[in-house]
Amino acid sequence: MRSPTLQKYINAFTRLKRGGTVYGLAPHKPVLLISLIELIEKGLVTENKIFVNADLVGTFKENWQLLVPTLHQPDFTQPFYYLQNEKIADTAYWFLQPNTGCQIDAHIKSVNTLQAVCAYGYFATELYLLLAAAQQRSVLLQILLQTYFPAQKAVFLQAKNRGEGYLHEQVNYILNEPEVKYKHITTHTEEDVFVRNGLFKKLVPKIYHNQCSFTGMAISSTFNYNFIDACHIVPFSLTHDDKVTNGIALCPNLHRAFDRGLVSIDTDYRILVSKHLTEDEKHPYGLRQLVGKKMLLPQQKIHYPEMEALNWHREEIFKK
Repeated sequence: MRSPTLQKYINAFTRLKRGGTVYGLAPHKPVLLISLIELIEKGLVTENKIFVNADLVGTFKENWQLLVPTLHQPDFTQPFYYLQNEKIADTAYWFLQPNTGCQIDAHIKSVNTLQAVCAYGYFATELYLLLAAAQQRSVLLQILLQTYFPAQKAVFLQAKNRGEGYLHEQVNYILNEPEVKYKHITTHTEEDVFVRNGLFKKLVPKIYHNQCSFTGMAISSTFNYNFIDACHIVPFSLTHDDKVTNGIALCPNLHRAFDRGLVSIDTDYRILVSKHLTEDEKHPYGLRQLVGKKMLLPQQKIHYPEMEALNWHREEIFKK
């Protein structure tokens, strides 16, 4: 027997306010709710704080492609904001927490701007507790799919079971997987770039086992903070190349040194240090101690830094 609280949200989820368009009622809110439920299901959301990041935006875009057959525009920022207007007995169940000194409004169309001003979104506590429980979460997901996307439901569930879709393709592209070499994956929108950039920052440290590739230093915490940076070899602004082969994992101080040309990598993946660097050579963590040391490399060769990118860095950035 369903609890009164669960039934209350079943009723709410089947009566979402959706704007009318020439293509029919807007599908944005149900796609967002399905995406939020998926992040909880995958363990990517473990507390009642949902951040604007590549996982969320990428999941929204993937689910949009799987569920929406109409010509509506897949704008993520609007349902993220307007879901606040959904209420049960005049009480909202979705909220946004702005960053200090910032204001969130409906005019924000940029996902980068939204991330900058919004600390996180969160559910009413009773709804989050429902979504944190597998059985109730499944009921609410099925209600959303059956109410708004009955014709696409079966294909959607099959794609999810097979690990297919937009996000899967983006991850494989960034990881330089062979199956993607013959696919032309285009970057159309700011949201595509946002997702790719976020995945790059996540996947580069991962293939280096969250270690600095120059020093071997590995730092982690129980709070999921990142202490190792994903560093582009050739700046993204020049080539829009966000594959892991255009990246290395570095601790923040070496990331800055690499970007400023004080360190680089030779054709044997050995570390170079600029002659123009001045430092206390007696210091136990001086950069000159790295000269000639071979950098740590990923386990798979398809993830190694591209030699062409390293050559560019030595010629254009490194201060010899």
